[in-house]
Amino acid sequence: MSCPREEREALERVIVGPYGVPAALSRGRLVPEEPCPIRTCFQRDVDRVTHSKAFRRLKHKTQVFLQPEGDHYRTRLTHTLEVTRLSRTVARALRLNEDLAEAIGLGHDLGHTPFGHAGERALDRIHPGGFKHYEQSLRVVDILERDGQGLNLCHETRMGILNHTTGAPDDTREATTVRLCDHIAYLNHDLDDAIRAGILTAQDVPEAIRVSCGERNSERINAMLSDLIANSGDGVLRFSPEMQAVYDEFHVFMFAAVYHNPKAKGEENKVDGILGRLYDYYTAHPEALPEDFVPIAEREGCERAACDYISGMTDGYAMEKYGELFIPFAWTVK
Repeated sequence: MSCPREEREALERVIVGPYGVPAALSRGRLVPEEPCPIRTCFQRDVDRVTHSKAFRRLKHKTQVFLQPEGDHYRTRLTHTLEVTRLSRTVARALRLNEDLAEAIGLGHDLGHTPFGHAGERALDRIHPGGFKHYEQSLRVVDILERDGQGLNLCHETRMGILNHTTGAPDDTREATTVRLCDHIAYLNHDLDDAIRAGILTAQDVPEAIRVSCGERNSERINAMLSDLIANSGDGVLRFSPEMQAVYDEFHVFMFAAVYHNPKAKGEENKVDGILGRLYDYYTAHPEALPEDFVPIAEREGCERAACDYISGMTDGYAMEKYGELFIPFAWTVK
């Protein structure tokens, strides 16, 4: 009698098209495991990422705006969820494996630093080996989670996480889906947050974007996703030439108007100081690192262990540790 996993794998032979990756054809895990009788290997990856400590910390990590005042700005977690939902929509429409797309989407930013890309740039300057969040995301799932055991994810999930920013020639179509949906999500929701913050007005958005994609966040996302789905085929994901031109203009506009905007990024120069002093302290005092990071310091050096520890911090925890180490506390005489 077949188990639920085998029934799902049989169903995937029908619903996953020729360019998707059926779970039964996965290239497997770094350490072989007995299959789950209920979940496919990619469903299992989704659960492992969702229940990881790194995933939970995303709710307190900056997306674009440092310490925004208000409840409705995106965090790294809400960004991750938006990317994942868009990816599942595209994967279903193109008959790709939705579970694989979901696993990659949920895991793609696990290695992001506190304070968003400002933190990433700071660690990249400080750490001798450099720092890229997508490389750190793979390190999180391979090494840092589960007290140094890693999550032991499938090859396809791992490579999709690693290559979600730059892409790779041998990407699965599910990985390409997540990469494109990541771009669609952050351009649109960062614009939405910038308008909410008063950095831009709706009228500042270039006319080509408003005419082609609409005035509202949901309209823009729907227009871009619909165009991507309608124009993809034969294993190639692509926009129409017209939408590609709009996307390119959108990208240039956001970097000029938001990502490099002094009003939006005015506090980021402080990030170098916070992370730099934390890095210097923990490399000089490895005994102060949590015990989880001691084996890393012994195996790979204090710099690597300090980088792993600091990159995993939330914004609030980084500031708390900075205050604890470098800001004098008030004292009273009784």
